[in-house]
Amino acid sequence: MQIKDFMIDHQLRELTEHRTVVLPMACYQTKIKNNINGYIPLHWHSEFQFVIIIEGACIFHVNENKITLQKGEGLFINSGCLHMAKEIDFTNCEYICLNIAPSFMLSHELFSTYVNPYAHATNIPFILLQSKDEWASNILNSILEISTLLRETPFHYELDISMHITFMWKNLITNGVQIEQQQAEVVKNDKMKKMLIWIHAHYTEKILLEDIARAGNLSRSECCRYFKRILKTTPLHYVNDFRIQKSLQLLEEQDFHVTDVAYQVGFNSTSYYIDKFKQKMGITPLAYKKRKEKKEFS
Repeated sequence: MQIKDFMIDHQLRELTEHRTVVLPMACYQTKIKNNINGYIPLHWHSEFQFVIIIEGACIFHVNENKITLQKGEGLFINSGCLHMAKEIDFTNCEYICLNIAPSFMLSHELFSTYVNPYAHATNIPFILLQSKDEWASNILNSILEISTLLRETPFHYELDISMHITFMWKNLITNGVQIEQQQAEVVKNDKMKKMLIWIHAHYTEKILLEDIARAGNLSRSECCRYFKRILKTTPLHYVNDFRIQKSLQLLEEQDFHVTDVAYQVGFNSTSYYIDKFKQKMGITPLAYKKRKEKKEFS
């Protein structure tokens, strides 16, 4: 199963319930270009995420880190970390990911000692998984095994999945990573999320740099440094990108013209919206709308 349009609330938290009928986890096989945005937009969730690339190559952004992944490589993304993914050079990137509730990793008796400290470790937003490392290879193989078990559901498959998850977690936490919990990092990530939450709640309105900075209790210059360091962009550029992202859903509605869409997502000029849309998407909003309508009726 693939999610083609991420449902995200105003806090950037993904709204998808990541679980099967009986297990607090979910498995997705995702082709990045099939997402409505053409990439996996910025979001976070409370579940741990384990990823393996099965085709092509992509770049994951996790908090302020940028990680290039090739076929056969993978990633562990910690609970609560902002992340997104983009395909590299039309490589038709596809990956399998497991989203697993932290409480499902180990029994309740072991959770506080062996899981919770890692979920709150500020120095572990992600861990790169490469098959040259035996511990990482074990995790990558288990991701594939779990994917198969969920697809085929053999007798007692839930028990096999549970054993694989325990095996994965043991390999992850015994690879030498030391846990750190720095209050400064917690504060920084909290300020960043507050600014993004404010943008997501007010993107249809007129937005000034001062507004965004105030949401994070920062000066204008500090606000710009946060965006540059963590998201590799400027605050107002992020606002425009987010508005364009939201406009994609509206362009698929037959009743909305391009001008209507531009104003609904916060642009005060249709020509400016068209210009920014073309810069980001490579085509005009009208061409995008016609292409989507053609696919719908073909």
